[in-house]
Amino acid sequence: MPTAARLVASICLLVVAFLVSSMIIANGEDGKDYGIFTYVNMIIAVACGWKIMGKRAGKGWTSGLNNGLTGVVSLVFWGLFVQGCNEMFRLAMRHRYDGPFEALLAIFQIGIEFGQQLLAPEILWTLGIGAVIAGLATEEASRRWR
Repeated sequence: MPTAARLVASICLLVVAFLVSSMIIANGEDGKDYGIFTYVNMIIAVACGWKIMGKRAGKGWTSGLNNGLTGVVSLVFWGLFVQGCNEMFRLAMRHRYDGPFEALLAIFQIGIEFGQQLLAPEILWTLGIGAVIAGLATEEASRRWR
């Protein structure tokens, strides 16, 4: 059921995903084509905001902060997983793997490599501040518009 809290959570995580994706592209390799990287991350953010954060809103301010942190952590997890799958499929189409098990393991290896790009201080600050703002805004939306 659509609620204001779900909408606010989705919008907040969408903004966080856009900012972090832009930072990753700016810090990334020169000349690399990122394609629809930002758009995929924004779609994942909307889904995490709607399904994870939105349904947990309305339980108090402390729960709101925890909700924001949970939403951002889930966004990072699913973003790394989906982008790792995408890269694995791209490499698999070039016959880089000897078998399916090696390709499945590569998803997690690629995800870890991509996750290392998130360890830049400005990205960590953006994720942390975005989590707090998203959690508090979702909680406020839940209290204000029932």
